[in-house]
Amino acid sequence: MAIDTIIDNLPLYLSGAWATLQLLLISLGLGLLLAVPLAVLRSLQGSWISRLIWVYTYVFRGTPMLVQLFLIYYGLAQFEAVRESVFWPYLSSAWFCACLSFVLNTAAYTTEIIAGSIRALPAGEIEAAKSIGMSRWVMFRRIVLPSALRRALPAYSNEAIFMLHGTALASIVTILDLTGAARRVNATHYIPFEAFITAACFYFLLTLVLVALFHKAEAKWLKPLMPR
Repeated sequence: MAIDTIIDNLPLYLSGAWATLQLLLISLGLGLLLAVPLAVLRSLQGSWISRLIWVYTYVFRGTPMLVQLFLIYYGLAQFEAVRESVFWPYLSSAWFCACLSFVLNTAAYTTEIIAGSIRALPAGEIEAAKSIGMSRWVMFRRIVLPSALRRALPAYSNEAIFMLHGTALASIVTILDLTGAARRVNATHYIPFEAFITAACFYFLLTLVLVALFHKAEAKWLKPLMPR
């Protein structure tokens, strides 16, 4: 095994790991900010806006993220109106397109996760809030959303891990993330096993950190809600 070559290329892997972490944090952060209001609107059964949000989540959950990335990065560029618009400096950037596709994808999944948690809230919590005269907005802000977000933690932790692994697609549009670093090492030194097993180890370590963080979050915010 070419251990010396891997050691020499560790700075490249660390740079790729940092890029992967940036992609993950941007995607999860902006995706969650987008998903929370969408989930609230999605939980309003029977409204036209709920159906519209369902179409968005259905499309992004029903198609591969790789196809979504290709459509945004390569597909939009074929339209002259897009190339001449004020958005072209952003849409011509591989980094922006990768972040955009990841944000839209994880927001779709997170919207359904949170909306499901809202619909699954015990009726007693809602009735108690109404009985003390809370308005709908105050009830959502103080009761519904905090309780739903806590109950959504286990499902959301899985989505965060899937998103971490999904960021590997960024290397296809020339971003030097962890997978991109492995591909470069393999292209330079022709050591596919060592190159990609090193990247796998980095992904595994990042996954362990994510799991530990979510376990701590669940212990702090979710376990107090569990029946004893």
